[in-house]
Amino acid sequence: MPSFDEVLKEAGEFGRFQKKVFFLLCQTGITFSFLFVGVVFIGQHPEHYWCRIPCAAERSEHCAWTFEEEYNVTVLASSLMNYSSQCKRYDVEWNHTCSSCTEDPLSRLPNGSLGKVPLTTCQDGWRYENPHSSIATEFDLVCDNKWMIDMTQAVLNLGFLIGGFTLGYAADRYGRILIYLFSAFGAGLCGLIMAFAENIVVFSIFRFLQGVFGKGTWMTAFVIVTEIVGSEERRIVGIIIQVFFTLGVIILPGIAYLISTWWWIQLITTLPNFLFLLYYWLIPESPRWLLTRKEGEKAFKVMQSIAKDNGKCLPSHFSEITVSDNEVSNPSLFDLVRTPQMRKITLILMYAWFTSAVVYQGLVLRLGIIKGNLYLEFFISALMELPAAFLILLTIDRIGRRPLFVSSAIMAGIACLITAFLPKDMPSLITSVAILARLGITITFELVYLVNSELYPTVFRNFGVSLCSGLCDIGGIVAPFLLYRLSDIWSELPLIIYCILAVLSGILVILLPETKGLSLPETIEDVEQLSSNSRRCGNTHQNSSSYV
Repeated sequence: MPSFDEVLKEAGEFGRFQKKVFFLLCQTGITFSFLFVGVVFIGQHPEHYWCRIPCAAERSEHCAWTFEEEYNVTVLASSLMNYSSQCKRYDVEWNHTCSSCTEDPLSRLPNGSLGKVPLTTCQDGWRYENPHSSIATEFDLVCDNKWMIDMTQAVLNLGFLIGGFTLGYAADRYGRILIYLFSAFGAGLCGLIMAFAENIVVFSIFRFLQGVFGKGTWMTAFVIVTEIVGSEERRIVGIIIQVFFTLGVIILPGIAYLISTWWWIQLITTLPNFLFLLYYWLIPESPRWLLTRKEGEKAFKVMQSIAKDNGKCLPSHFSEITVSDNEVSNPSLFDLVRTPQMRKITLILMYAWFTSAVVYQGLVLRLGIIKGNLYLEFFISALMELPAAFLILLTIDRIGRRPLFVSSAIMAGIACLITAFLPKDMPSLITSVAILARLGITITFELVYLVNSELYPTVFRNFGVSLCSGLCDIGGIVAPFLLYRLSDIWSELPLIIYCILAVLSGILVILLPETKGLSLPETIEDVEQLSSNSRRCGNTHQNSSSYV
């Protein structure tokens, strides 16, 4: 009986059908990038704001003040009296001082008494001077409440983590495309509710849920595209789908610049999820998954439609496709560590995911500390990620997954170390070396997706990729705290930590088997044989080279 890879080769490994499905699912990367980094714009912190005094609203309406006039009368004159703060105001009976439309309320106090007036918090809210509204201005997330913006991002990453566990498991048990459609609907609905949230609690709850469903769409889309193509094309689709993620990051600052309201940004970046529901009629279930569920007849029908779309025809004897003789079992956490090879692969990949997230997000946040045009800086930093994908595509078939993974991780670590000790009066050199660090860690981030999907068997590939990538979500939670807390001790200390993490990751990846040119493993037994197959291929290559 023919294997699935033999049938796929006959039907077409990257024909018209695969290209269509691949392009459709790549759009998921754009919407996921909006969710992943959108807080930079919907949570943008206002530069200029001040405490609103109790009578300011009444006086502003009565006196027909403009925004600038309200600032001049209620704040500017007060700041000239040797006090200016965005988080505190004078604790006086403002209603007794709010009579004139032209004078500063504090000027009505007796001379010399201002210094005796105690300060209090902004109990009546704030006034903001910012052309682009955000959740910070909408829900007063400034001063003592500023930490809530970071909390919303932590909640999102927690949603990614939970989504990886639950929906990754569900995709291996109930089907790839079913969970993809369910997740797309959930992500769209939660994002829609967030745009009209009346308080930060409701916003955070549905941001968490959008993280759960967003992770379901992204990881399931990635697994589907790697399961419907041949081994030679996996590296192309696995990398290019992440290029669409980068395209989303490049597009986002343009959207945020043109739209001044945070909830419109939220709507525009969320509503495309509902369009993905049309994929119900365009994308079939993964035939690899159907075979693992002993649905050979359905799998063959899917393969026939693939062959027809690719302009080919399958012989009738291909109807009995096989993957393994093992009984179908539902994936479990124990499967990832039950055998020696699986245990080693799982632990190394978990660490590689964690390191990639911490270093990548740390370097991005570090660039954000530099003051400048937020939209331009964000756009330029996103463009820096594009060369990584093309470098991978140019080199991965020549040197393999493992050597590229190892060299890029170590390069990122060494570049971080060099950047930390370069003289401050050499900004051009510092920027150049920092770009190498960003490039190296971007390559490792994109490779870990591909390598993870190639090293796990079909029976629990979605669950395994989702579980390991959960360490990426934990890294996303840790990254900002690691950067800002260590920077308080020494501004370059985070770079030293990034160096240690990245270099250790590169060393550990040496222990992983090479998957270049190998078929996707279908069972745990196939994974256990990967190491010996990898060594055998390497020896054959060396022996062939010796005769040249």
